[in-house]
Amino acid sequence: MPSKQSIQLGQVQETLLVPLYLRALESRRKRPILDDSKAIEMVDSIDWDFQRFGQRWRMLACVLRTAVFDIFVADFLREHPDGTVVEIGCGLNTRFERLDNGRIHWFDLDLPDVVELRRKFFTDSDRRTTLAGSVVDPDWMERVRRSPGPYFFVAETVFVYLEERQVKAAIEQIMRSFPHAGIAFDTTSRRAIEGANRDHERRKLAARFAWACADPREIEGWNAGLRLVKSCTMADVPDPLQRRLSLPVRIMSRVARRLFPGVAKAYRLNLFEGQPEA
Repeated sequence: MPSKQSIQLGQVQETLLVPLYLRALESRRKRPILDDSKAIEMVDSIDWDFQRFGQRWRMLACVLRTAVFDIFVADFLREHPDGTVVEIGCGLNTRFERLDNGRIHWFDLDLPDVVELRRKFFTDSDRRTTLAGSVVDPDWMERVRRSPGPYFFVAETVFVYLEERQVKAAIEQIMRSFPHAGIAFDTTSRRAIEGANRDHERRKLAARFAWACADPREIEGWNAGLRLVKSCTMADVPDPLQRRLSLPVRIMSRVARRLFPGVAKAYRLNLFEGQPEA
């Protein structure tokens, strides 16, 4: 058996290993919500203590989140099969492998140490490019502008680690450069952030959530040119995904919506689109 690769990542970047492991666990199930054989391959080759993240409820939430963002991107690809997708804070996600239509242009953006790790498992091509940089640094945008539009940006569990001023700056920069683009990202309430940070502390993860946004409609008031198109919770995921859920999970979702509406709405998955100037 080949030796496993040891890795070194920053505090926030380390969190990318959690969804990787949970996608691999889900993919080993007989009827997975999301099938990710590449995640299994990576987990098997990385030397890291993955075992502390195996709880079923955490796996379900993580996989549902990823699957919802997959649906947002897939909808864009159906309408714009030759457009460009940018995955912000891509980590070790395999969204391109899951959704590639043979025509789309794709950029994976993350910090330099993550990109160094990604290059051990992924190879760029004429339609796929890896960019090293921060979402708050606009230098990477020039490379994306040379790719054909329309454009779609997806940031799965990225902005919550930033301060609100950084989130605003990043979104404003993106929409100035790509004014009619779509962008999908998650938001969460202050109470949910506090709970998540306590959970990170218990699991000995140094990274902490920072940006709280209880109502994603507030972002329309940032004057960045965005309009909220869709917003869902883990308890009301889109219909195509509902059909992949087991009966117990569907029942649990209905119960959560009815008995704990505030908790269910604390974390939201959102799709925005840029608006033309008046």
